[in-house]
Amino acid sequence: MRRVLVAVLAGFALAALSLAAAGTASAHATRIATDPVEHAALPTSPQRVSATFNEVLQTTFADMTVVGPDGNLWSTGDAQVQGAVIGIAVRPLGPAGTYSENYRVTSADGHVVSGSWSFELTVAGTGTPGPPVGSASGSDGSLPVWPFVVAAAVIVGGGAWWVLRRRT
Repeated sequence: MRRVLVAVLAGFALAALSLAAAGTASAHATRIATDPVEHAALPTSPQRVSATFNEVLQTTFADMTVVGPDGNLWSTGDAQVQGAVIGIAVRPLGPAGTYSENYRVTSADGHVVSGSWSFELTVAGTGTPGPPVGSASGSDGSLPVWPFVVAAAVIVGGGAWWVLRRRT
């Protein structure tokens, strides 16, 4: 029992020392500009929307969507990352109202940054929307988290059971 206590205390001491010696974390990417400008009132549809960040972005796992006041997807194609800018093509817009641009990018330091901004279409267009957001397949295509939680619980529980069983 004494060995376990010493090992736990040593682990806490090492963790405290490593935190005390840790340097400052690098900052994540910050959005510095948008096109169209946030809260802009536009009489016609833009052909493309984009967000500019304060650092070069990683190209993996980048995503951007444009969602209209009708709840439909108005962006088309895949998001494109070029340096510090992510952008996506936009269909000719339809109903007048607020359109939300949503993005998810990966900073140079590897952290995921997400956010959104909006603009107002003041004159209704004649465009045809994409699918309703979130209802095409009932999923955004990402993996569910629960199998990983269950697997972790089984591994931790099995390890605890094995340690306790060895003691007896």
